[in-house]
Amino acid sequence: MEIRNLTRVVSEFHLTGFSEDPELQPVLLGLFLSMYLVTVLGNLLIILAVTSDSHLHTPMYFFLCSLSLADMGFTSTTVPKMIVDILTHSMVISYTGCLTQMSLFITCGDMDDFLLTVMAYDRFVAICHPLHYQIIMNSHRCGILLLLSFVASLFDSLLYNFMVLQVTCFKRVEISNFFCDPTQLLNLSCSDTLSSDIVTCIVSIVYGFLPLSGILFSYYKIVSSILRVPSPGGRYKAFSTCSSHLTVVCLFYGTGIGVYLSSSFSGSAGKVALASLMYSVITPMLNPFIYSLRNRDIKRAMCIVFKKTLLFPSKIRT
Repeated sequence: MEIRNLTRVVSEFHLTGFSEDPELQPVLLGLFLSMYLVTVLGNLLIILAVTSDSHLHTPMYFFLCSLSLADMGFTSTTVPKMIVDILTHSMVISYTGCLTQMSLFITCGDMDDFLLTVMAYDRFVAICHPLHYQIIMNSHRCGILLLLSFVASLFDSLLYNFMVLQVTCFKRVEISNFFCDPTQLLNLSCSDTLSSDIVTCIVSIVYGFLPLSGILFSYYKIVSSILRVPSPGGRYKAFSTCSSHLTVVCLFYGTGIGVYLSSSFSGSAGKVALASLMYSVITPMLNPFIYSLRNRDIKRAMCIVFKKTLLFPSKIRT
């Protein structure tokens, strides 16, 4: 009887968010809204700059556009709901809405993961096999790599959905975050979570450790190849093509590891939510700045876009 009292089927969950203090709600609203607008506009500007400049129609910038789309989707799965929650003073999310948010969050997050791996492979081919770059990284192969990234991400999302759907009762309805964290959802199960923990561990290895290993191996080969370049100018030019990507990789995996450590060793809901904010909102927001400030071609394309935008109305009037 005691076990039955602890178990229940739920139709909705309650997100703890960051704070229930009424005085902090306007601050949180302004913070989340500004970060979301900066993220969307920054990534849209990257996409517009790449698509409008024919010199940037290369595999490297094709994957950068895909990464920008994934970043916008990654942020859009969590921040708009948080903004609505603050405006309505309600942190409730339905069971269906929670599963939908979790699915989109996993899909977009995994897309970021795989695209960063593919971009590392692209830089490896460009630096270590420059004479065969056009043959290896042709449009057909780029499309296949993008499709495989999406299919693998979708499979991971469906796997987590299947595991959550197997949970028939939950110990409580409070989720210590500002979105439906898949790991926390599984931990709320009344039944034994050993099987789901094993699957989660395997998925983490496949979708986390293996892509990171691919990135590290690519950069090991890249650094080895760069060190063999005789001139310092040549070494700097070769490494400069990787600096933006390497910075984004460190930011993405650094904050991702922070989320894992905070959820595993910290009992504070605020620390978990803050770590998740860094991973799911701050990182996608900073990516456009990293690529635009450290990439001369992107800066040039953005200047052209701004000039066209500013000059076009005057041409219409004349």
